[in-house]
This record gives sequence, C-alpha cells and structure tokens, in this order.
Amino acid sequence: MAKKVQSTLINMLVVLTCISVVAALALALVSNVTAEPIAQAQKAKTEAAIKAVLPTYDQLKEVTIDGNNYTKAVDAQGNMVGMAIEAKSSKGFGGDLVAMVGFDAEGKVSGYQILQTAETPGLGAKAGDWFQEGSKGNVIGMDPATPLAVKKDGGQVDAISGSTITSRAFCEIINNAYQIYQKGGNE
Repeated sequence: MAKKVQSTLINMLVVLTCISVVAALALALVSNVTAEPIAQAQKAKTEAAIKAVLPTYDQLKEVTIDGNNYTKAVDAQGNMVGMAIEAKSSKGFGGDLVAMVGFDAEGKVSGYQILQTAETPGLGAKAGDWFQEGSKGNVIGMDPATPLAVKKDGGQVDAISGSTITSRAFCEIINNAYQIYQKGGNE
C-alpha cells in the first residue's frame, strides 16, 4: 500500500503552488488562442460602424489627428463627404460609453453606432436606438457647432426617460467627436 502523504504546511504549499501554475498556464493558453479572434471581431465591428454612420461615399481614407486615426469618406473627385470618429465619455451611468459618430461635409451628424456600453438594460442601454432618426431623441442632422445638451440642461436633445446621465454622456460623445471633426474635416 502507498503511504499517505502527511498534511503539513510545506506539502500544502507545494500542492497549492502546482495547482496555481497549472491554472496560470491554462489561462495563458486560452488567452493566446482567443486574442486574435477577439481582435478580428472588434475590427469588423468598428469597420461596420464606420460604414453605417457615413453618408454615401466612393472611398475611405485614414487621417491622423492629434496622434489618433480617424476615417474620412471622399467622393470620386476626392472631395470629403463625411468623417467617422470614434469618441468616448467616461461619464456614463455604468462607466465608459463609446460610439462611432459620423458627420457629413457640413459637419452635421450623419449617424452613430454605440460600440461599447455598460449602461442599465432597458434604460441607458436604449442609447443605441433613442438618438437615431425617427426616434424621440433624434440627433441625426443636428449641427453640433452649438454643443449638444439634453433639454433638462437647456439643450435641444430629448433625454432617455429615466436615464439622464447616459443621455448627457451621449451628448458629450457627439461634442467630443465634433471637436475632432473640426480639426480634421478641412484637411
């Protein structure tokens, strides 16, 4: 018969260390296997959002503004017809709110897509639809030269009922994106 290993502090530490090493190696392997598919999925989501928020275009061009890359849409003659800008606000109710915002050549909002949100389901999570054309909080076609704000703050945007914090964060995203647009829209 095999002799039973005595339960000592040293034996417990050795066993716990071995289990921890095996678990760490397993997690590292899973992380390496899933990193590339996750990155590809994120890239595809971003590319789809860029196409969804821009007006009709013939070609997309990457532009660098303040060290960050953005997408400019041009027509067949090379004239800018719009720009897609990823912007975020850390003032959302659930944390960071990230959106791809599109502007037309005149600087009006041509579309948006929420890329990341941790807002409350049924309330702040409605931001993906609430501010779209045909909805109560519609921002499509608005000119953020005068910064957008919710009506509760004296602005022109209807806030999501019960989710003013998220609505304010969304307006901040549009305003931040517009500031970037102003820097790069005339290049």
